[in-house]
Amino acid sequence: VFPLIGERLPQTLTVIGTAYLIGVLIALPIGIYSAYRQYSLFDQFGTMFAMIGFSVPTFFTGTVFIIVFGVWLGWFPTKYDTTLEVTDWDSFIKQIKQMAMPVMVLGLANAAAISRYMRSSMLDNMKQDYVRTARAKGMSERTVVLKHVLRNSMIPVVTIMGLQFAFLISGTVVVENVCVLPGIGRLVFQAVANGDLVVVRDVVLLLVAIVVVVNFVVDLLYAVIDPRLKTSDA
Repeated sequence: VFPLIGERLPQTLTVIGTAYLIGVLIALPIGIYSAYRQYSLFDQFGTMFAMIGFSVPTFFTGTVFIIVFGVWLGWFPTKYDTTLEVTDWDSFIKQIKQMAMPVMVLGLANAAAISRYMRSSMLDNMKQDYVRTARAKGMSERTVVLKHVLRNSMIPVVTIMGLQFAFLISGTVVVENVCVLPGIGRLVFQAVANGDLVVVRDVVLLLVAIVVVVNFVVDLLYAVIDPRLKTSDA
């Protein structure tokens, strides 16, 4: 089983890692600015984006992306070319294009969830006394929001970010089959269809181990974000 996993795991981790990074980079600015400009037009659009991301399953989003961007517009290939090797700039562009749709599907779903938690956490902290005190001392609004409010707001959001990684792993099973991506998710799907329980067992154990490691890293990040959580030398 491990040779099969070794062939497909790098592809899955590349897609998940890229989608996770893109989702975080999209979600944090949206959540911060939506909280700062509560009930504004930007906040309304951010809320609509999050509701769509929560409500629409990834298999439907993936199918829509294939129809619109793959069939109608022809921007991206509808199937993954497993024989493609990155040897020059042109092959690198082709590799990016065939990874674009699964990355966008998973990244937007991830961004929708994190942005709403970011907004909610920011709103809770902006009502605290320390924010009013910082403003009374004459601190700029940028310093108050980005230095004080954001750091305290990130504590619950980091927890969600760890859970979202597990969500992306589960979502990749569907997305890889919709986009015909030769990763771990498609391997699991084929193993279930063929009744190969040994492959299913080992892949599930590997994915569980990855989720445990990610959540352990998230726990370590708490002490970085909030110094009060660090244990004393005594």
